[in-house]
Amino acid sequence: MPLLASLFLLAALPWGDTSRLGRPFAKDPSVIRFGGRYLLYYSIPSFGDGRPKDGWAIGIAESKNLRDWTKVGEVVAETDYENKGVAAPFAKVIDGEVHLFYQTYGNGPKDAICHARSKDGLKFARNPTNPVFHPTGAWNSGRAIDAEVFRHDGKWYLMAATRDPGMKVQMLTGAVSSGGFDRSEWKQLGDGSLLKPELPWEQDCIEAPSVVVRGKQLVMFYAGAYNNAPQQVGVALSRDGVQWKRLSQQPFLPVGKPGSWNSSESGHPGVFVDEDGKTYLFFQGNDDNGKTWKLDFVEVKWKGNRPQLVAR
Repeated sequence: MPLLASLFLLAALPWGDTSRLGRPFAKDPSVIRFGGRYLLYYSIPSFGDGRPKDGWAIGIAESKNLRDWTKVGEVVAETDYENKGVAAPFAKVIDGEVHLFYQTYGNGPKDAICHARSKDGLKFARNPTNPVFHPTGAWNSGRAIDAEVFRHDGKWYLMAATRDPGMKVQMLTGAVSSGGFDRSEWKQLGDGSLLKPELPWEQDCIEAPSVVVRGKQLVMFYAGAYNNAPQQVGVALSRDGVQWKRLSQQPFLPVGKPGSWNSSESGHPGVFVDEDGKTYLFFQGNDDNGKTWKLDFVEVKWKGNRPQLVAR
């Protein structure tokens, strides 16, 4: 690795939004390159001071180097179906516009995936058919959170997390569209979970799918276990978006060692492939069991279609 790149990685610091609580708090990262800069979309909590229409929202920060971030905007609840808040953004640049997929917040089994689009990455127009997706079937509660959208074999795939009818076990669901992103376009993938927790470290939760398309191979980074349980990041592979096979029985990105900034969690992955082909895995973490939340990244190299962490 060139010396400059090595220094750049070593200089990368965890970052959190202090604008709402006065302490770092940013979760659920999604990064794009748009308009000559990097944009980071993330979840921010309610102010908690009793103000009207106070709820979770989506923060937006910009950077020139992926390391130094400045907050430049927010996406806040605007509609009746968003009345308790919005969260867990996934951003993707499509045909010169930023498409944002996100979840409603605080509605338990009624939370669902929504869609909006923007010409500048800051101001978003809602899809009039929102919410655009939630799963059906006796195997799930109807909940949908943590959206991820990717193009594969000429179709759009949407992956999300749902829960069992008892709202205890979190697992993955999905949908496919041959056209656009309206509610009527999405058709559910199968009648069962696409991936559910089975390994000891995954405990009762798999969520936050984040997919890289490498030719015919789909590589999904996912979060295992609930927040601070600790949540860690795993990897699964697929050819069709339906059948997924874990790359390892162990976490790909484990929780940090005692004393590190992410000793309580390394969770909710958001993978970003830059214009030069370099891959960065953003994730959330903290060292205080969730009083604060910060975001950071690690670089990922590829051996064929198998991801490998770059030592920092």
